[in-house]
Amino acid sequence: MPTSASHLKRRPLQPTTAKTIRCVFDHLDYPALGSVYCYEGGDEFWMAKRKSCERLGIDLSRVLLKKLPCGGRSLYVGAGVAELPCLLAEVLELDRHVEPYNLRRSEVATLNRACRGTSVKFCASTAEKAKGTFDHLWIVSVLNDPERFPDLSPLSYGNLDPVTFNPTRFERQRRIVRSIVDRCMPKLSLTGWVTTSIEEVVWIADWCHRHAIPYHVEQKQYPTALVGDPICFVRVGSEKDDR
Repeated sequence: MPTSASHLKRRPLQPTTAKTIRCVFDHLDYPALGSVYCYEGGDEFWMAKRKSCERLGIDLSRVLLKKLPCGGRSLYVGAGVAELPCLLAEVLELDRHVEPYNLRRSEVATLNRACRGTSVKFCASTAEKAKGTFDHLWIVSVLNDPERFPDLSPLSYGNLDPVTFNPTRFERQRRIVRSIVDRCMPKLSLTGWVTTSIEEVVWIADWCHRHAIPYHVEQKQYPTALVGDPICFVRVGSEKDDR
């Protein structure tokens, strides 16, 4: 089960950082985001999720800040509203360079308008085009996205229907997912951190096994507000880390 927010291993955020995060959330165009995240009922969705998304994001950023060094670089794959607190905390607290990528152009435009005045800028492109190396890779709810991978995702969540399962489509989607991992993981410097959901750990572990690179999956899991997939941290290039 995910660790409750009251038990998170955290460091306090500076008041100015917390204020900036809340200011960015205040400036988000929620009606525009509603059409991105929901086919219908977007207004009700954000009324229910906005505060928890902000709060849990801040809680998670406090955990992340204890792991990452100052002045490093983070690559965010498929980043959106939920990633805003961590992105801003990395920049403001640790003076880190962050590169968030998102294929949905309308969401990128909305996020960049809200982030105006900060150094966080979303890219409407694939993260596979990112240049250089990073000591932190964020890839959450990307490799098991039910919209992009409708035949692979049910297997990830353990609710596959054997009657309707299409192995041909599954194999095609598995090749795409493995390609994403194969193009993003080499950008991670060793030793580095991967932030991912527990359902996606298998893809990170598979890459590490295929390249004979040691890794350690932390047991603690952290709740998320939008998708609901618990998040965990993976130390790649090291079998153990106690931070």
